[in-house]
Amino acid sequence: MASSTASCLRALSRHTRVAQRLLTKKSFQTASYSLLARHQSVTNKRVLATRGLKTLDFAGSKEVVYERSDWPLAKLQNYFKNDTLALIGYGSQGHGQGLNARDNGLNVIIGVRKDGESWRQAIEDGWVPGESLFSIEEAIDRGTIIMNLLSDAAQSSTWSHISPLITKGKTLYFSHGFSVVYKDDTKVIPPKDVDVILVAPKGSGRTVRTLFKEGRGINSSVAVFQDVTGKAMEKAVAIGVAIGSGYMYETTFEKEVFSDLTGERGVLAAAIQGLFCAQYKVLRANGHSPSEAFNETVEEATQSLYPLIGEKGMDYMFNACSTTARRGALDWAPIFEATNRPVFEKLYESVKNGTETRKALEFNGRATYREDLAKELKEIDEQEIWRVGKVVRSLRPDYTPEH
Repeated sequence: MASSTASCLRALSRHTRVAQRLLTKKSFQTASYSLLARHQSVTNKRVLATRGLKTLDFAGSKEVVYERSDWPLAKLQNYFKNDTLALIGYGSQGHGQGLNARDNGLNVIIGVRKDGESWRQAIEDGWVPGESLFSIEEAIDRGTIIMNLLSDAAQSSTWSHISPLITKGKTLYFSHGFSVVYKDDTKVIPPKDVDVILVAPKGSGRTVRTLFKEGRGINSSVAVFQDVTGKAMEKAVAIGVAIGSGYMYETTFEKEVFSDLTGERGVLAAAIQGLFCAQYKVLRANGHSPSEAFNETVEEATQSLYPLIGEKGMDYMFNACSTTARRGALDWAPIFEATNRPVFEKLYESVKNGTETRKALEFNGRATYREDLAKELKEIDEQEIWRVGKVVRSLRPDYTPEH
C-alpha cells in the first residue's frame, strides 16, 4: 500500500510540475534569468550585477570577456525567436543546459533514445513526448541549432548516422572540443556548410543548473570552429547566456579540450585523489587514527580552507592560517611545485598527442563499460580514507543521509 501511495504521489507531483510549466509559460518570456533569482531579488533585496562585454587585464594579458547583461531576456528571446534548440543527449550537461534554456523562454526540444533511462529522466523533468521530447533523428530534423551533448564516446559511435541529418543552414553546437579536435580518432568531421560553435561551462551540468537557479551563473568558455554565417561567435555567446553562463571568455576548440583534459587528470580530480591518499596513508602508517588522518587530510581542506581559496584567493587562505601553518605552507609549496611540474608536463603531452583520447575512447566504448567502471569506483569507495569519510560526514550539523 505504501509503495502504491508513493507512486501516486510521484505521478501527481509530475503532473503538477507539468501543469505549472504550462500555466507559467508566458511568464518565462519576461522572467529574470531564473525564477528563483527573481524571487530572491524581492525577498532579499538582491540585485544581480550589471556588466557587459569588456576587455580585462588578467595578470598582464588582455582578454575579451562576454557577460550576460548584454543579453537581457527580451533580446535573448527575440534573437532565437525563429530557432529550435535540439539538445541531443540528456546526461548531466543536457539536463542543466536544457532546463536553463527552457526557463529562459527559448524553444528547446530533447533528442534521446526512446524509452531509455534518459527518456524517462526527461519526462520526469517535464519534457513531453511528441511535443518537446523526440528520438535523436526527429529532434535533429526539427532543430535549427543542434546541441550535441552526447558523451564523447557516443558522439564518435553515432556520428556516421547523425551527420547526414545536420544539413545546410543548421548550427552544430558542442560543449567540449574533444570530438572535433581528435577527429582522427573520433571520425567526427563537421559538415562544411554549417556554423560550428562551442560553449563549455566550467563545471558539471548539475552545477550549471544550481548556479542558474541561484541567479549567479557559471563561467564558460566560448569558441568558434567554423563560421559560415559570419555570426557564429555572436550566436555562441547568446547560447552561452541562454544555458546559464554568467560570463564567458574566448578560447579555441583545441585549447578548450587540452586544458579540460589536463585539469580533469590534474588538480580537479586525479591529483587531488592521489595527494589525499598519499598523505592519509603516511599519517596512518605513523600511528594516527583514521578519524584524525581524515580530518587533517580531507575535512579541513574541503570544509575550511578550500572555500577560502575560492572566495578570496590563496594568499588570503595563507593569512587565515596560524603563523606556524603559514610558514610551513610557504616553505613546502615550491617543493611540491618542483616535484609535480614534470608530472604535469608529461600529462599535458599525453593529452596533446591524443594518448588520453585513445584511452578514453577504448574504455568508454567497451561493451562492458558500465561494469568495468563500477568496479573501479567501488575500489575507491572501499578505500579506508573514504569509508572513514562517510562517518565523518555523518557528524556534520547539516548532514543528510547518503543514498
